[in-house]
Amino acid sequence: MDYARFLNFIQEKTGAVASKKQRTIIRFARPAAYQECLRQLNRMKRSFPQMRLIRSSSLLQAFICPFSLADLPQSCRKGLILEQDAQVSVHAVPASGMVTTPEIPWGVRHIQAPDVWSSSTGYQVRIAVIDTGADFSHPDLRHSLARGVNLLNPNMLPHDDNGHGTHITGTIAGAGSMQGILGVAPRATIYPVKAFDHNGAAYVSDIILGIDWCVRNQVDIINMSFGMKSKNKSLFNVVNKALQAGVVVVASAGNDNKSRSVDYPARYPQTISVGATDRSRKIARFSNSGPHVDIYAPGEKIYSSWIGGRHKEMNGTSMATSHVSGSIALLLALRPDLTPTEIKQLLRKSARPVLSARKRSARGGISPSEVNALRLIKRGAP
Repeated sequence: MDYARFLNFIQEKTGAVASKKQRTIIRFARPAAYQECLRQLNRMKRSFPQMRLIRSSSLLQAFICPFSLADLPQSCRKGLILEQDAQVSVHAVPASGMVTTPEIPWGVRHIQAPDVWSSSTGYQVRIAVIDTGADFSHPDLRHSLARGVNLLNPNMLPHDDNGHGTHITGTIAGAGSMQGILGVAPRATIYPVKAFDHNGAAYVSDIILGIDWCVRNQVDIINMSFGMKSKNKSLFNVVNKALQAGVVVVASAGNDNKSRSVDYPARYPQTISVGATDRSRKIARFSNSGPHVDIYAPGEKIYSSWIGGRHKEMNGTSMATSHVSGSIALLLALRPDLTPTEIKQLLRKSARPVLSARKRSARGGISPSEVNALRLIKRGAP
């Protein structure tokens, strides 16, 4: 491969960038080629500051360019895999306006998390929430948040300008005062990974860089409450690498009321895919379901933290996913040796059957079932 010509072409394109709406993910077939090209790129960044727009993922061994490379010469394509970047959206919708919440929301009680807290509160379990960020000043979250990373503005903390990430974080690890809420694993540590903008939209490339950051920073769980309809090989590869690194990846199934399909990345077998239930332990009316869903959890009218120190009620498989991530944290605090595969098996074996005429088989022909933190700990704890 002609590295110099390839990088000179990228330099010219970078200088002409006017919009970030078109992006390209460039994967290198050979690790040595990626390392050599990265070395040359870093050297060029000192002379050509605009080249700093080119980001890299060591986990995926890829460059991410904020423009289309459809016109990249064939002579520069040898050993490269080019994929157009795609947009991703969060999996939640408002259920109502701002509300006054109870200390322990119904979903947290429903999965019997409080019955586990005498044994485990998720202490020292590291959970990355790839989302819109978090409200660092929220009373519920002050003791739950680590610094995390802002992929949209690396010089800033991952502050939430949407609300979705704060809501997810509160359900997983809220540890508020009497006026606040308690999450499923109130002593777990949340690492907000801001990949989504104020509209709840992101690019696949930002998700890839987020997962890359999570693996490098040795998190235990990645919560991914978002999805897209189309396959993406780069996303698949990086999720697979996270699994190989021993990270548990929990992903929401989507809110399209589909019975045989779920969104990506939840559809990848390397994830724990989560559908939503209501208070009656029935599959929620909006939730995707069927053979690609591993487990269900409360996702309808879920009370949790919101930006500005407030609280809000939301619907979505996003909300269900946060209950599952919190439950896994309770288990990992007691059994840090468990692998992602073992955790998925324990979740299924300890779950309670879904009560619904809308029952559809989960992965592997297993009947749909709902997470139960108490049963999970009893089955999985030493």
